[in-house]
Amino acid sequence: MFRNILSVGGLTLVSRLGGFIRDVVMAAVLGAGPVADAFLVAFRLPNHFRAIFAEGAFNAAFVPTYARLREQEGVAGARAFADEILTAMMLVHGVLLALALGFTPQFVAALAPGLADDPERFGLAVTLTRITFPYLALISVATLVSGALNASDRFAMAAAAPILMNICMIGTLLGAAWFPTAGHAAAWGVLISGVAQLFAVGWDAERHGIGLRFGKPKLDPGTRQFLRALGPAVIGSAGVQIALFADTIIATFLPSGALSALYYADRINQLPIGVVGIAVGTVLLPEMSRRLAAADDAGAAHAQARSIELATLLAIPFVAASLMVPDLTMRALFARGAFTNADAAAAAATLQAYGLGLLAFVVVRAFIAPFHARGDTRTPMIASLTAVGLNVALKFALMGSLAQVGLALGTAVGGWINVGLLVFFAVRRGFPVGDDLLGGHLARLAIVLAVVGAALFGAQMAAQALLPHGFPAREEVMLAFVVLGGGAVYAGSVFLLLGRRFLGGVMGRGRPPVPA
Repeated sequence: MFRNILSVGGLTLVSRLGGFIRDVVMAAVLGAGPVADAFLVAFRLPNHFRAIFAEGAFNAAFVPTYARLREQEGVAGARAFADEILTAMMLVHGVLLALALGFTPQFVAALAPGLADDPERFGLAVTLTRITFPYLALISVATLVSGALNASDRFAMAAAAPILMNICMIGTLLGAAWFPTAGHAAAWGVLISGVAQLFAVGWDAERHGIGLRFGKPKLDPGTRQFLRALGPAVIGSAGVQIALFADTIIATFLPSGALSALYYADRINQLPIGVVGIAVGTVLLPEMSRRLAAADDAGAAHAQARSIELATLLAIPFVAASLMVPDLTMRALFARGAFTNADAAAAAATLQAYGLGLLAFVVVRAFIAPFHARGDTRTPMIASLTAVGLNVALKFALMGSLAQVGLALGTAVGGWINVGLLVFFAVRRGFPVGDDLLGGHLARLAIVLAVVGAALFGAQMAAQALLPHGFPAREEVMLAFVVLGGGAVYAGSVFLLLGRRFLGGVMGRGRPPVPA
């Protein structure tokens, strides 16, 4: 399991680093003005629907069903099921795409009403949304193929495909002079990337004999099980996206630049969530599904505990940096070109608020996996919707005084409510939440977090004293100094407080095999 997590996480890290380069280029070309706000609305809308109908919900229902059919009926049975789902998916997305393209102004007005008072931003957002929305259908099919690959223990290409989005968007942004605006360039990059990602995962599936074809949809037992799990999973994923929709809607009523501050802060915040949290969830779900199918409850609990520990361990540097050095981070990474120091300061305050809930979002998939592995998508849905209701209420309460920082703070609180409810429901259902070692290890990891946070703050103070104003690339050099100093303290504290045995455990050494 650790090897697969490392593979998925490593490729996702490459993708996120590519995404950082893309965002640096985008910040320099687009800045944080009206064109950037219009593109970010057009970019977020298909991505919200993708997260609802594709990645989270679809995988939660599809992967366990596909894995079970593969074990019971072989590759042919699983592939026939996937072919049926592919046809149904294309029909649904065809209708959705027709509606979105035909009623784009109404669609944008409903989801970003604050833009209606600014005809220039609204018109541009409508135009760019018509370019980006077909990406939803392309990436949904790519997600279906990726799910089949993951359920077959082939994770690499599915994890690597998002790298193509960064390549495509960087290419079109660098050629922005050939487009009507830089926003058009970025939007076309999104659409081209959807084609490229679908081609990549489709080629890999064909290469391994699990390529998909169109099949006549049938309500056989596998499809019925998939649909029973999909409904609550979609509603639960929609709950998370409702909170993000609320960010987009509310931010359109805030001063120009609020959407951009949210976007760039969230891009940094999403790095550990994507590299660590999603990688752990992607690998843990089929692992727990196989162990529970083999009646190995102790092995499933062991896998969950080690996944929570690994996710927490790897997230600690990001949490500490978001809380202790957000201003330096945003200035060093983005403050150039059209992106000013004032823009960086607004994004830094937003990043700090996101950092309060970062750990919750990194580990949440490890707490959802025990339910999904048992075919229960309803309980995570209840937890998600409850957390979202409180999350959105908090956003409205805080937006007046804290602007986009209040939105990020509401998101952070909602993340912890979701994790707390999942733990509560698991205990009430009698599911083990990790094993006997988990609590002690988490307490020591909390001490590591405090030590690393103090080290980062101290390193920043030392760097400011050592490097005078006017020093070439001062912010970038300061950030490198802080990262090196904090990294050394992090490695030392982990080794001293947790030791080799802990590290061996989270790396899967001594993990019992799945019973035959």
